[in-house]
Amino acid sequence: MKELFLKNPDGFNLSVKIFEPENAIGKLLIINSATGVKQQVYFSFAKYMSQSGFTVITYDYSGIGESKPKKMKGFQSSMRTWGTRDFKTLTEFIKKEYPQEAKFCLGHSVGALILGMNADSAIFRKFVFVATQDAYLGNLKLNIAVTALFGFGIALPITTTLFGYFPAHWFGLGETLPKGVAYDWRTLILHSKSTARLYEKNEVDFSKNLTQKTLIIHAEDDPWVTQKGMENLLKNVYPNLLKTFKEIKISESEKKEIGHINFFRSFNKKLWKIVLDDLQEKV
Repeated sequence: MKELFLKNPDGFNLSVKIFEPENAIGKLLIINSATGVKQQVYFSFAKYMSQSGFTVITYDYSGIGESKPKKMKGFQSSMRTWGTRDFKTLTEFIKKEYPQEAKFCLGHSVGALILGMNADSAIFRKFVFVATQDAYLGNLKLNIAVTALFGFGIALPITTTLFGYFPAHWFGLGETLPKGVAYDWRTLILHSKSTARLYEKNEVDFSKNLTQKTLIIHAEDDPWVTQKGMENLLKNVYPNLLKTFKEIKISESEKKEIGHINFFRSFNKKLWKIVLDDLQEKV
């Protein structure tokens, strides 16, 4: 595994890991992480794909994991800058360093939502979405919607006002988040337009230009993802993608546990063949 840092347009260093295969097949996969999830969560999956001949790139968005500043209070980052600056930095690197490889992108949760914020998403032959949707509370199951309303409607503005960042780990929501990221997440949950509203607030929108084949994976036991939420995302943000839905049953998991994150845990390794098989198909 190679380790390096790339500067985004704001001059901030992004931590990047590259998993290079012993027997390369001329294919590259970049993984866009979920909100507040460190790139280390994807390492086992990245190694698996690398063993199958893929060059795999993981990275931490600004404000997350090894791309976290020394002081979070006042740090300027958002889900929108993750797409327009951080993801863009990675695709510029990929175009320069891997011009000949067939390129693919896996977006986990918010990692899929930001694709249309970067014109370079056109370089990818296929996408894989894992556990992603329009997260508006009206799309969620009632118990999750109530939790989301409390967490994002009340707790988030109070805590970010007090600290200048969102202590998401207090609520079991991953890494501490920059204020701008937290408020973008709040928009996804509380605004009826959800992801489309983020694009309205964003400086660029290339989402309607994307026409690639896309495998959309969700788990039967993921409390945060619903069919309605996925369909709204595809209708309102990515209407031109050639989509295929794949629901994974909990019976397919050795531990009977997948949820929102655990598709990438090593105990679910046998599920990874779903992605491998999809990306090995001819486009």
